[in-house]
Amino acid sequence: MRIPKTWVSLLTRKVIDGIVAKDLIEPRVPMDKLLAGAEEIMLEELTVEDRLNEEVRELLKKHSPEIERSRLDYRRLFDLTKQKIVKERNLIL
Repeated sequence: MRIPKTWVSLLTRKVIDGIVAKDLIEPRVPMDKLLAGAEEIMLEELTVEDRLNEEVRELLKKHSPEIERSRLDYRRLFDLTKQKIVKERNLIL
């Protein structure tokens, strides 16, 4: 995640307060519940790349003997694998 987790609740509050202040939404649930739900969604979206990186690491770990034997550039292989998965899944990072 590119921003500290401690910032997520602050960013969520700022976004929700701004949306409510501009009358773009009228909350039908208590503000605490709205903030908690929005924070969960933001955290989920912000950790997509972290989960993807872990998945790529695990995938490459399975093929590490072949990677070492072929003397492939791990960083380049990591980036190419990640790009391929992003494209296949239509992810936005």
